[in-house]
Order: sequence, then structure tokens, then C-alpha cells
Amino acid sequence: MFLAFGALLAAVAVGLGAFGAHGLKARLSADMLAVWHTAVQYHAWHAFGLLAVGFLEPSAWSKAAGVLLLVGIALFSGSFYALALGAPRSLGMVTPFGGLAFIAGWVSFALAVIFARTPA
Repeated sequence: MFLAFGALLAAVAVGLGAFGAHGLKARLSADMLAVWHTAVQYHAWHAFGLLAVGFLEPSAWSKAAGVLLLVGIALFSGSFYALALGAPRSLGMVTPFGGLAFIAGWVSFALAVIFARTPA
């Protein structure tokens, strides 16, 4: 499931990156284009993270990693996309929760790897 989500979200990141570069370039300020670019970067990196989660041995930690990376994309990148398009600045309060989800997702990923290893 995380392989499919990762692949689809990577495709969406490419599309949103192209949309920002071509469709929004003349409509957004340089500052808001930078926000859009940051959203796309984090979105893409964590979509690739989901692909990696999909190759892990299934476990509670790998499931947590995948869910947290999904939540991070939604909250962090989603709030940045919305802010760039003119959403109220108060929506920026959501962004740090997405960042925390990313961090927790990568820690969960590490724990999934550590606990999947059998002692030699």
C-alpha cells in the first residue's frame, strides 16, 4: 500500500512542481513561489520515503512510519500549498505539526529497520 501511495504522491509532486513553475510563476510573488517550491520539495522527498517504507518488512513501526509520512505531507506540504495560494496566514500554525510528523515518521522508519534485523 505504501509503495502505491509513494508512487502516486511522487507523481502528484511532479505535477504540482510543474504547475508552480509554469502556471503560478506569473501569479505569485517570489516569496510565495518559494513557499510553493518548499512544499513540492518536502512532498517529493517524503513520497520517496513512502516508497522506501513499502520495501520494509511489515510491522507496527513500518506502518507508523508510513502513516506519519502521509500525515506530514498532508499537514506540512498541504499547508504550504494553501498559504502560497492565499489561505489565511493562521493556517501556518498547522505546518510545524507536519514537520513533527515527518520527524516521527523517520524515527519510526529507523526503528522498523532496527527491530526487523535478526541478531547474527
